[in-house]
Amino acid sequence: MNEETQPQPAPAVRSRRTLQGVVVSDKMDKTVVVKVTRQVMHTRYKKFVRHSTRYKAHDETSVCGEGDLVTIVESRPLSKQKRWRVQSIDRKAVG
Repeated sequence: MNEETQPQPAPAVRSRRTLQGVVVSDKMDKTVVVKVTRQVMHTRYKKFVRHSTRYKAHDETSVCGEGDLVTIVESRPLSKQKRWRVQSIDRKAVG
């Protein structure tokens, strides 16, 4: 069999990372800042410590507000700092 007649393997579909966090700023146009908090165990003291990271995410419809719980998904670079998109709003902020 030639190389041309052998079936080619299907390209691997890359699963995109998803994170859940709280919107801390919605002052930009079509962009929100999402704070993702995770708990890690301290290596020496074995106590859980909270670490948080802020991600800029693209919000096409500008419906997210401060305090909303959102799910963000990895995407291609949209600007210098935006590499995430808002996938869904899980819980709207009260008030």
